[in-house]
Amino acid sequence: MIYIDNEGITDAYTNLALEEYCIRNLPAGKDYILFYINKNAIIIGSNQNTLEEINIEFCEEHNIQIVRRISGGGAVYHDLGNLNFSFMTDYDVKKLNNFARFTNPIAEVLQKELNIRAESEGRNDIVVNGKKVSGNAQFASAKRMFSHGTLLIDSDLSMVSRALTVKMTKIQSKGHKSARARVANISEFLDRKITTEEFKKLILKNINADNPDFETYKLSKEEWEKIYQLRDEKYGNWDWNFGRSPDFNIHREKRIENVGIIDFRIFVKKGGMIESVKIYGDFFGKDPVSDIENALTGVKYTKEDVTKALEPFDLFTYFGNIDREEFVNLIYGTDEL
Repeated sequence: MIYIDNEGITDAYTNLALEEYCIRNLPAGKDYILFYINKNAIIIGSNQNTLEEINIEFCEEHNIQIVRRISGGGAVYHDLGNLNFSFMTDYDVKKLNNFARFTNPIAEVLQKELNIRAESEGRNDIVVNGKKVSGNAQFASAKRMFSHGTLLIDSDLSMVSRALTVKMTKIQSKGHKSARARVANISEFLDRKITTEEFKKLILKNINADNPDFETYKLSKEEWEKIYQLRDEKYGNWDWNFGRSPDFNIHREKRIENVGIIDFRIFVKKGGMIESVKIYGDFFGKDPVSDIENALTGVKYTKEDVTKALEPFDLFTYFGNIDREEFVNLIYGTDEL
């Protein structure tokens, strides 16, 4: 198995671009393993509604990268205490959805090297004492495929719960919703601390036990340029990470002091654009709310674009004495209901 050197990059946009570049461009007929560690990031499954999975306000406040991957499955949180691995191989229907083929070698490292009673469980997890320490997903093209997963070594689990606690209430979509499981760090089961780098070396040692002089693949300057291009055009792009979410409906309703109830019904099309808005409530206003509804129709569903679309309007004449920021937060879902 050939080890791909990611050169210590911790940017999630770049690492996911690297993974896709490798699976689509490195020579077939060979098996590869790629490791990467990301700074704070949420990685969204290919078929998920991003806003249905994350606490967008928390992520923005803590500079958490939000990146959609090309494999299915649910949303996961990455930080420097989380090691990600990706096994790349030729496509074989016997390997597809056969997660144990790829998770068993990792579980064996935990058993043999660290004396942890780890086992592959369910469809795509590695668990220790009933707690999930690794979740896995797959991607396949006509000729190649990868099976990749997370390894919670010493991750900040408090960040996991807060970043993935959705404040955008009452969303209905066709996105694949994440199933939350009880998670734990591998470090909790050890007598000593182990770094992500140490664990990576243990995996390499064990999967290459018969070939200790395994080959390392170092990408050329030209290859990195193509990876950076893929990062900029796809993984660092709002349209891929948010706009690719399936059609979804949002119902946001709140009673605001001295204003009354404001009830938003918003339909967002795939591509992230607001297709229609209806506003209901018992508020008092002079001007017709259809002005606001029309102004928001066709706008990209981001806080920045919603704010800009509302700039020309004096909200007092439509709703009474309402704070503009509170109004925007009600539409975009960063306000508590």
